[in-house]
Amino acid sequence: MNWQSIRAIYIFEMARTFRTIPQSIISPVLSTVLYFVVFGAAIGGRIESVEGISYGAFIVPGLIMLTLLQQAITNASFGIYFPKFIGTIYELLSAPLSFIEIVIGYVGAAATKAIMIALIILATSALFVDLTILHPFWMISFLILTAVSFSLLGFIIGIWASNFEQLQLIPLLVVTPLVFLGGSFYSVSMLPPAWQVVTHFNPVLYLISGFRWSFFGVADVPVGVSIAAVGGFLALCLTVIWLIFRTGWRLRQ
Repeated sequence: MNWQSIRAIYIFEMARTFRTIPQSIISPVLSTVLYFVVFGAAIGGRIESVEGISYGAFIVPGLIMLTLLQQAITNASFGIYFPKFIGTIYELLSAPLSFIEIVIGYVGAAATKAIMIALIILATSALFVDLTILHPFWMISFLILTAVSFSLLGFIIGIWASNFEQLQLIPLLVVTPLVFLGGSFYSVSMLPPAWQVVTHFNPVLYLISGFRWSFFGVADVPVGVSIAAVGGFLALCLTVIWLIFRTGWRLRQ
C-alpha cells in the first residue's frame, strides 16, 4: 500500500476545503441552522413531542444526516471530476497507484469533510435543544459508515458525470427528496398505513432511523436492518468502483 501517495491526495483535497471555508463549511452549517430554526420554531410550536422526544431534538439526527449525505456526495464527486475536467486524471492513472489507493485518498478526504461538518452541526444544535446521545459508539459508527458509503457514491457520480450540471443532478433530484421523505422531520408511524409501506422502500429511511436510534433509542425500523442496509450499500458502491477501474469506463476516454 502506497501510503505516501494516499497522504498526498488526502492533503490536497483537504487543503481545497480550507481554502474555501465560507463555501465548504460555513454555508452548509448556516443552511442547516435555518432548517432547524424554521422547522423547530414553526412546526415545533404545534408538535410538542414525537415518541416522547421534543420535536426540536427529534429533527436533529435528520438534519445532520441531510447535510452529511449532501456534503459527502458533493465533495467526492467534485474531487474526482475536476481532474477529469482539466486532464490531470491521466497523470493519476499512469502513476504507480492501485485503484484502492486512489479511492482511499479521495473518498477518505470527502468523508472527513462531511463528518467534520456533521459534528459542527451537532455542536450547534446543542445550543438550541437539549441533546442526549444514548449510544455514542453507534452514533459515530453510523456517521462514519454513512459518510464513507455516500462518498463512494459521489466518487461514482464524479466519474459518470460529463459536465458540472450532472454533478448536481443526483444529489438534488434523487438524494435530497429521499432524505426529506425518509423520516428526517417526522416519524414514519405518523403516516397513514399505505404511506408507511411505501416509505419502507426508501433506502434513506434505514440510515436516518438507525442514526436517530443512536441518539434517543427509538427507531422506525430494527437497528440490525439499518446496519445491514448501510453495509450492503457500502459493498455495492465498492463493487461498482472496482468494475469502473477494471474496465476503464469513463476514465480512459
